[in-house]
Amino acid sequence: MDMKKMMKQAQKMQMELARAQEEIKDMTFEASAGGGMVKAVARGDMSIVSVTIDPEAVDPEDVEMLQDTVVAAVNEALRGVSDMSAARINSATGGMNIPGLM
Repeated sequence: MDMKKMMKQAQKMQMELARAQEEIKDMTFEASAGGGMVKAVARGDMSIVSVTIDPEAVDPEDVEMLQDTVVAAVNEALRGVSDMSAARINSATGGMNIPGLM
């Protein structure tokens, strides 16, 4: 493979990665825990957009359970974003494993 062709492929991949990163930033992922009593929405930049708690989940006698449920919902939302991001980056790089991207 000649150098010119390699450079062209590298530029194409760089453009695909930039496009993928923009798409990822705009993605959202919703997850729930506690049978849907707590819902969390995360954005592609790994920020939490919202946490919704069903009033039925609030038990003043068991605040720890609610805290654990919120943590579980948030972690699941972030895991979903991470999985979607990895899939999109993998698609953009044609399956090449490039250290430091994810």
